[in-house]
Amino acid sequence: MSAHDSLHPQEWGTPYLLDALLHFAEGGPEQQAIDAGEIDAIIDYSRSNVILLPAARIALLDRARRLPAIKRAVVANNLLSALPNAEVQRLLGGLELVTLQRGATLHEPGAPILHAYFPVDSVICLLSAIENERGVEVGLVGYEGMVGISLLLEVNVSSIRALVVTRGLALRIESAYFRRVLSQCVTLRKVLHRYADTKLAVARKTVWCNRFHFIEARLARWLLMVSDRIHAHEFSITQESLAGVLAVRRVSITKAAGHLQKCELIEWARGKVSIVDRKGLEGMSCSCYERI
Repeated sequence: MSAHDSLHPQEWGTPYLLDALLHFAEGGPEQQAIDAGEIDAIIDYSRSNVILLPAARIALLDRARRLPAIKRAVVANNLLSALPNAEVQRLLGGLELVTLQRGATLHEPGAPILHAYFPVDSVICLLSAIENERGVEVGLVGYEGMVGISLLLEVNVSSIRALVVTRGLALRIESAYFRRVLSQCVTLRKVLHRYADTKLAVARKTVWCNRFHFIEARLARWLLMVSDRIHAHEFSITQESLAGVLAVRRVSITKAAGHLQKCELIEWARGKVSIVDRKGLEGMSCSCYERI
């Protein structure tokens, strides 16, 4: 729906709506479209009014209630908070604040990228995987970044699996809308190009770490990186799911976690990890933690 700025929205049930409906033929295409929910509003040019139908009005009210939360979420994501206000305003029309559940898969290798995600306090693990085969971690994404960077390169199909490892909020935007805004926002393109280069460097370091460093050091690094992204020392993760992320057997995670607990660096029980001694855990971690 589009309308001139001078048009003012009216509510369902007003005389304006009744007058407008009287102009539609009984059973005609306009009436059929309204009955099917295909029309959001009626423009009454004779009175300079936009008459919102119920679904459209509810949607607008819901959007108005959620907007302050969306604006707060924009500030909480490093990439979005770096943008000038004009570019943020263009993005706001397509941003949706969603809760990502632990274990959810956002992208799959070879599948179309339907949405880009800007995490707020959730953490997503990027896995290099082939179809249904077991993947291996090539990066973590939290409030500092985004998931769906391939869209920046005009690639609409994912090459990685994006797995939510800690539940939390994220801003979601449809890929088509994102590409359209991207073409209009110079700063957004510059920020994301730098981010894409950084993620490529991180992926290379992560692959090297997975190949050459001991599991205890890798586990310490991973726990610290998640803690950094959620600003908390405690979070939920099962040893089985972490074994899948780090591409090792579960028994290896159990032994490594047992060693870290014996050193009184962490506590891990019932799928919940608590970092007890952060400095000690940093000392146990490989040098990749600081580099990444």
